[in-house]
Amino acid sequence: MRIIGLDIHRAFAEAVAWEDGRLRRLGRVDMRRDLLAAFAAKLSPNDVGVIEATGNATSATAVVAPHVKKVGIGNPKQVRIIAYAKIKTTIEADVLAQLYASGFLPEVWIADEPTQALRRQVTRRNQIVRQRSRLKTVIQSILHSHLIPSCPHADLCGAKGRTWLIEQVVPQD
Repeated sequence: MRIIGLDIHRAFAEAVAWEDGRLRRLGRVDMRRDLLAAFAAKLSPNDVGVIEATGNATSATAVVAPHVKKVGIGNPKQVRIIAYAKIKTTIEADVLAQLYASGFLPEVWIADEPTQALRRQVTRRNQIVRQRSRLKTVIQSILHSHLIPSCPHADLCGAKGRTWLIEQVVPQD
């Protein structure tokens, strides 16, 4: 069994292979989906992938997983060696592969796809609600700066509030 360690960055990943107690550097892998898939296609179904938990680790896992036996995501907070490494490139991929090989890699739980989709939906909704709140605050600030009284309706962005807002005279600045 070969263990493939991937230290993922924004545009590339450093890849190493741990096999029979030896590390071999596989080089940099471009993190664009098609190029990562081409790298993953070269892996063996008996290989195990190990990835550091980053913002795009679940997407990388989805690309690599069909080509290998298993993909583990290492928890960087619990892997103190990674947190205090002096060189932050191939060292991490090496350490991930070695820790997995020795059975000491603390892994992160990965939610299934429906749960991830629901999380993305909730996150987007929260972002929209925050944007709407900011917009209301900006509108109220503009009205206040031009001495226009507050909207008499409960919701400034509701139908009645928007109708009231259209009727207000605001300078063109």
